[in-house]
Amino acid sequence: MPNIGVPGLIVILIIALIVFGPSKLPQLGRAVGQTLKEFKNSTKDIVDDVTEEFKLDDKEVDLKKKN
Repeated sequence: MPNIGVPGLIVILIIALIVFGPSKLPQLGRAVGQTLKEFKNSTKDIVDDVTEEFKLDDKEVDLKKKN
């Protein structure tokens, strides 16, 4: 995906302003921010779970090698 850049962001903001109106933009921004925050937290939890599973698997392999 190519970089959007400042001119692209300005065009997107103008289109959003026309479509949603100035009174809805703060609500829309908050909703997008909350959604991104929840997505980030969820992906962090998944990565932590997978990392923990790999650590447990490595410990089991090490124990089997010792025996």
